[in-house]
Amino acid sequence: MLQLAYLLVVAWLPGAVLFRLPLLDRDRRTALDPAERLFWSVILSLAVSLSAVLMLAWAHRYSFPRLLVIDATIAVAAMAVWRQRLRLNSARHFSIGAVVPVALVLFCAVRFSPPSEYIIGGKDPGVYVNEGIQIAQRGSLVVHDPVIATLPNFAREIFIPHHLDAGGEPRTDYYSSRFMGFFVKDPDSGAVVGQFPHLLPASIAIGYGINGLSGALHTLPAWAVLGIVAVYFLAVRLFGPLAAATAAALLAINVIEVWFSRYPNAEVVMQALLFAALLANARAHVDGDRFFAPVAGVLIGLLLFLRFDAVLGVAGLALGVAAGTLAGQRPRLSMIFTFALVAIPAVLYFFGTMRAYAELPIVWLSAIPRWQLAAAIVVSALGLVLLHIAASRPSISQLLVRYLPISLAAALAALGLYALLFRNPGGKLAFHDAYALRTYANFYVSVPAIGAALLGFALHARRSFWKDPAFFLTVALFAVFVFYKIRIVPEHFWAARRFVPVILPGTMVFVAAAALGTLGSGWRLRGLRPALGAVFILLLGSRYLQASRPVAAHVEYSGLVPRLEQLASRFSDEDLVIVEGRDAGSDVHVMALPLAYIYAKSVLVLPAARPDKTEFAAFLEWAHTRYRRVFFIGGGGTDLLSHRYAVGPVASDRFQVPEYDSTLNAYPRFVRQKEFEYGQYEFLAAPAADEGLWFDLDVGTKDDLHVLRFHAKEQVDGHSFRWTRAVSYLSITTMPASSRRLILMMSDGGRSPAAPPARVEVFLHNQLLTSLIVSGRFQPYELPIPPDLVARAAAASDPVELKLVTATWNPARVTGSPDRRDLGVMLDRVTIR
Repeated sequence: MLQLAYLLVVAWLPGAVLFRLPLLDRDRRTALDPAERLFWSVILSLAVSLSAVLMLAWAHRYSFPRLLVIDATIAVAAMAVWRQRLRLNSARHFSIGAVVPVALVLFCAVRFSPPSEYIIGGKDPGVYVNEGIQIAQRGSLVVHDPVIATLPNFAREIFIPHHLDAGGEPRTDYYSSRFMGFFVKDPDSGAVVGQFPHLLPASIAIGYGINGLSGALHTLPAWAVLGIVAVYFLAVRLFGPLAAATAAALLAINVIEVWFSRYPNAEVVMQALLFAALLANARAHVDGDRFFAPVAGVLIGLLLFLRFDAVLGVAGLALGVAAGTLAGQRPRLSMIFTFALVAIPAVLYFFGTMRAYAELPIVWLSAIPRWQLAAAIVVSALGLVLLHIAASRPSISQLLVRYLPISLAAALAALGLYALLFRNPGGKLAFHDAYALRTYANFYVSVPAIGAALLGFALHARRSFWKDPAFFLTVALFAVFVFYKIRIVPEHFWAARRFVPVILPGTMVFVAAAALGTLGSGWRLRGLRPALGAVFILLLGSRYLQASRPVAAHVEYSGLVPRLEQLASRFSDEDLVIVEGRDAGSDVHVMALPLAYIYAKSVLVLPAARPDKTEFAAFLEWAHTRYRRVFFIGGGGTDLLSHRYAVGPVASDRFQVPEYDSTLNAYPRFVRQKEFEYGQYEFLAAPAADEGLWFDLDVGTKDDLHVLRFHAKEQVDGHSFRWTRAVSYLSITTMPASSRRLILMMSDGGRSPAAPPARVEVFLHNQLLTSLIVSGRFQPYELPIPPDLVARAAAASDPVELKLVTATWNPARVTGSPDRRDLGVMLDRVTIR
């Protein structure tokens, strides 16, 4: 009950009160359907709460109780001032029309749950989640990281080396990376900031305040539900309830909408806020409701704190307002004022707090020739002048009002047909740009749906364009921009997000409008079109359901949260955990981020697989004076062993979590298991030398600190082993002067006859011992060690390096196996006698 009360305070109460204020033509909004009134109460509340979170966090003062106080104070103050006048005595009561949005909310709430457990680092989703939880825990956009602040200067190059710009000079916008997606702005103060804008993290912080980590993860499904509802209400106003319900349903069952509704991303947030802003803008400028003008200004301004490409949404809405002047729709100054009130802090935010994030757009803009920028400014200014002249002359404005929508529809149809049928790569045009629309059509919506959407745009442009010019222009602007030069499948199927906020819902709206949209008002439909449209919608919907069924039953990384909680419980607040980095070749580094920024452990990541051992030993000596214990977590791939200190095994873990197949320019086929395999070790004092101790390592069993550039541990027929790569290394920690033989237990692993022979060159302490061919099952390969090599190796101050250079093969390329690794030989044991 307490969580429900929190939810009502931050997501309903202030908006409900603001909506009821007896100001700005309240009778107009009172006449809205009760479901839409509830929608606006939620949207307004979120706008207030998110603005409060951003302002408090910018001032380093955010906490969830403070947010509750602010929201409650706004409501109580309004009640104290207006009292009984807040009642909506003439409001419309519940109607049959409210059944549809309620059903959509219930359907989507079930379909979009449970959310993924993506809290690890390495990619955007985990960065967003950890950014939000950092706001909740530390109350600031730029957090103070005590581990970085107390890191001695000599150790900075080990853990946070100063990044360089393209010219080879130290960067000035940030110092280094704390984790992937988090920048160290100032190592002296420990100032760290997330890589992405903070509007989505602010909402995650609210979810965390309501119900901890579970509430944070459920933030995305909540945004996705709001996005579906926002699309529905906008479409109802333009094309009638049947087409709106159809569009929302098609969107809710589309495979990519289902995927991103449970996977942390900013696009579903943009979908909800931008469609709400477009609807508010239409209510203000077309329907004449003054209340919604400042609402539209605030919502479109908040989007600037979400993603840089939100400027397209701002541009689309601005174009719509400008075009509306031709039809006598005068711009509302209150919208411009409230937008500026939010946009000015956004500019300061990007050139201050988020300067590193803004670097790429700045570089992109600076690369444009100045004459092109000047020409764009001149053309824009000239367009505004011509627009003003046209609006002041009825003969010209009437002509534009009549032909502008048709011209826009014809241009969009021509561009769409060109991109679908004739656009091919060549010259500077890359294949992913040339085929962007085809990829979107074939993978996500179907070619007939694209055709129906273009038809729907053309059919309704003439009748409905001036009912909401901003919507038509925004969809067209996003489509032209995204399909012209933005990759739709940059890495794999699930990385395609650029079309989710506007193009995907716009496609569904215009498909439904073509099939079932009213040409008049209400539910009236005429002719054969509704029957044909219904058949088309059923066929399209069945295809979407079939494509999304596996995704709807899948929870990405299910079970990961309890595994990380179990790992975090092993460390106290007085311990330091060093985690191997991405350079080591394993995925262990992605666990460092949640350990530090969700579970509040002291964590450092080694960016290099081979740090300087003298400097690292000095760091460990310092670390043992500050921390009670110092641990290492790695999956095999970091060269850390040294005679200056000892490393003792503590634990070894292996677990798997479900991860959907990720393919390049292909449709995902199945759910695979992502494996996390790592060992936990503790750094100890250097042991006393033992000249009689032989080296004997069981590879694949607590060997993580001995191996470098190997594949993960495996077991087969009672043998623990690792596959070698093209070049693999192994640290020999003890090598007495009496050593004479190196024994390698190896197997070719059933190498295909079509692959090259498994030739292995063996180097010890940088000296070639032999070149041999491994064949058959596991067997020992005994190699003599020259006495002079033994003498040099025994005198070495650090462990001796064993290097294996192997002719690899790729099972996927040679035999069509699902195994895509480049494999050398299986190494089971290394012994020196």
